[in-house]
Order: sequence, then structure tokens, then C-alpha cells
Amino acid sequence: MDDHSDDPRLKRLQFRAWHRGTREADYMIGCFFDRFHAEWGEAELAWFEALIEEEDVEIMGWALGTIPVPEHYAGPLMARMQVLDYVDIPR
Repeated sequence: MDDHSDDPRLKRLQFRAWHRGTREADYMIGCFFDRFHAEWGEAELAWFEALIEEEDVEIMGWALGTIPVPEHYAGPLMARMQVLDYVDIPR
């Protein structure tokens, strides 16, 4: 994980992304944040802030395509999350 000590907002988002409650959600949401947040502008950060307020089972279901994505989360960021090639599980 990157150190975001110079930006409280990014530090808070990274903490929330990596402390979800299950290891699976931590890896999916945390790795997504770590891999892509540097490319995001205000709109993308706001999207992610809203997303991480949702339940893990919902986020994972949307990312895995097992449940329909609500319209307000549909779009390029969710499409990118659904690729799942960013998940890096240490072995």
C-alpha cells in the first residue's frame, strides 16, 4: 500500500478500502483503490467515497456481476472494477 500521509482524504479512503471486514473485500476494494486512485479526479474520488459506504456483499456482487449494478454506480469505474485484474493476493 502507498503512503498517503500528505493527503488526509486519500489516507482515509485507503484505510476504508483496506479495512472492510473480510479478506476478500479488502483485496478487491483495497487493490482497486491502490491501483487506480492516482488517475482519479474529483468526480472519481467522490464516486469511490460513496461506493465504500455500501455493504461489502453489494460491492463484491456488482464487481463480480452476480447482482445488477445500481444506475448511480454504473459507468467506467464500475466497468473497470469488474475486470478484476488489479487484485494482487500475496502468496
